[in-house]
Amino acid sequence: MRYISENILNDLKKKMVFVGGPRQVGKTTLAKNILEQRYLSGRYFNWDFNEDRQDLLSYKWHENDGLIVFDELHKYKNWKNWIKGVYDTNTDPVHFLITGSARLDVYRRGGDSLLGRYHYWRLHPFGFDECPDKMTPKEVFKRLMTVGGFPEPFLDGDEREARRWRRERFDRILKEDIRDLESIRQISLLDLFIHQLRTRVGNLVVLSNIAGEIQASPKTVKNWLEVLERLYLVFAVRSYTKNLPRAVIKPPKVFFYDNGDVIGDKGAVFENLVATQLLKRIHFLEDHWGYRYELRYIRDKEGREVDFVIVKEGIIEELIEVKFSDDSISKHLKYYAEKLNPGKATQIVATLKNPYSSGKINVVDPVTYFSC
Repeated sequence: MRYISENILNDLKKKMVFVGGPRQVGKTTLAKNILEQRYLSGRYFNWDFNEDRQDLLSYKWHENDGLIVFDELHKYKNWKNWIKGVYDTNTDPVHFLITGSARLDVYRRGGDSLLGRYHYWRLHPFGFDECPDKMTPKEVFKRLMTVGGFPEPFLDGDEREARRWRRERFDRILKEDIRDLESIRQISLLDLFIHQLRTRVGNLVVLSNIAGEIQASPKTVKNWLEVLERLYLVFAVRSYTKNLPRAVIKPPKVFFYDNGDVIGDKGAVFENLVATQLLKRIHFLEDHWGYRYELRYIRDKEGREVDFVIVKEGIIEELIEVKFSDDSISKHLKYYAEKLNPGKATQIVATLKNPYSSGKINVVDPVTYFSC
């Protein structure tokens, strides 16, 4: 069972539950495990299967079924009105779990006729907070750095197979998900755009520069970035400027949900890993507690920069600096820890052997910080 399983079970007692997230992150497996292990009876429908599709539209489930799972339901054009009607007219003690790719999240955001009828959970890849049996935290760290956290390559641990899996997954995203979501004709240029993002992880991404390099318009590449974010392929971390007179609005940094997508040195891979784990944590806090969180970075006119800022309900909760091997405290982190006085200030060092504290700043290794 995954890290959000118990939360989903609790929410199913009250409302429908939607589960979204990247392609092949484990949503279907999660739903089937809940159905098989926690319910005495139920039914699983997958819109991609013709027989299931016909049964679903004919309402072929039993009144005594405890849980009904609708997988890939968003591919049905009228899915929101259909599930709304099913839920509103249901008088049986049946629970509904709806899973789907990032498109489920896209459709959820636009004109939500289902408001108040469901809870939404975002499923992320494996991380330090999920240690499979017989795998130590250090082994988890090694796999996250080499094959990424998506279930199939992570649990297998084979780097060659991970590369093959990643190529096949990427091809399906380009040929199916993106084509279904947006009428993008220049798929070959989009492929080049994604490659440029892969080589810029940890750096500021100036979209106009990339547009010039691949001979596309700035408006086009901006739209592409939005599409990739909505499909949970990448996420952008934007600059934090509130109440910082010397701060400047800078281009975003772009990170990949799959750590294996990064093209760069160990420092870039590690920064991407930290970014994904921070996002996973704040998404869980948002989905569970209902608070509004943001993941940002700081950069001012003097070039002082802090890699990540966690903002809760508009207030800075933590400053985080990321280093691969340098365990000396960043002077920029020290400067902003004094200036902003956040709840916490942390420097995460990949190779650190002995965590320590100095003033307001804690210096820790990733295993300690994101412990299982």
